[in-house]
Amino acid sequence: MTGTVYKSTGSWYTIKTDNGKIYECRIKGKFRIKGIKNTNPVSVGDRVDFKLETKNDQETGVIENIWERQNYIIRKSVNLSKQTHIIAANIDVVFLMVTLNNPPTFTTFIDRFLVTAEAYDIKAVLLFNKVDTYTEDELVEIKYLAALYRKIGYECIGISAKTGKNVEKVKLLMRGKVSMFSGHSGVGKSTLVNAIEPGLSLKTAAISDQHQQGQHTTTFAEMFDLSFDAKIIDTPGIKGFGVVDMDKEELGDYFPEFFELKPQCKFNNCLHIDEPKCAVKEALDAEEVAWSRYKSYLQILEGEEEHYRKNNYDE
Repeated sequence: MTGTVYKSTGSWYTIKTDNGKIYECRIKGKFRIKGIKNTNPVSVGDRVDFKLETKNDQETGVIENIWERQNYIIRKSVNLSKQTHIIAANIDVVFLMVTLNNPPTFTTFIDRFLVTAEAYDIKAVLLFNKVDTYTEDELVEIKYLAALYRKIGYECIGISAKTGKNVEKVKLLMRGKVSMFSGHSGVGKSTLVNAIEPGLSLKTAAISDQHQQGQHTTTFAEMFDLSFDAKIIDTPGIKGFGVVDMDKEELGDYFPEFFELKPQCKFNNCLHIDEPKCAVKEALDAEEVAWSRYKSYLQILEGEEEHYRKNNYDE
């Protein structure tokens, strides 16, 4: 049988088949996924093959195969070096909720989120929430930010989860897709989800210790079917995306405007720092690339590896 994983508690997985039947399944033995050292082999959103078994008059399943993933989101494990926990798989679109204040969402956070979404090959949409509460000057700032990210190629929508402004636009983007919402605590995620699907009660309580044996994270995701042909993955405890591990030479590829300019750089491994004839630096001086984006790029680069290589270029 084949189905989609809707919930994981670390040892048991709730799987829904294409005809709507629900089965509790476990895994037998160890799954090893090529190239990923992870604490959990199966995650919410995974497509799996399983077989049924009956024990003590209860019908359960055993997962035998995991389909190849379209994408996935990983969280670093706290206790094991180089080990990771896959939060969710096969996500079509992820929405980042942005607020100008209460709480403030800084461009560095937005850029880290977008870099990670690019690295995981997940479509990202920026939702500028609480537009009903801003002054005229604050609305000008919101419009400036939206224009900055639209120019790069990201869809931006001004919304009010409280009044319902543009909620239908968000629902339209969600239709027929698996969606995730992210952002700082307090940006209005719960209010928006309730506006999108009134009556949906998301479970955000931490899973009890007895269900965490052998795990190195307390975060479990759950998928919900919505009433308008859409699915949403709720991820308790995840406030945002941490930057995925990547080579410093790759980082610029996840900034679309840098990637577009890269072929014009003199050196094919240009880090866009102090190399001669760097197209990104030239575009920056000409104000064709946003300084806030470049600042974020440098912070991520230096955070990933403080002593980056200098003066060692390949033409």
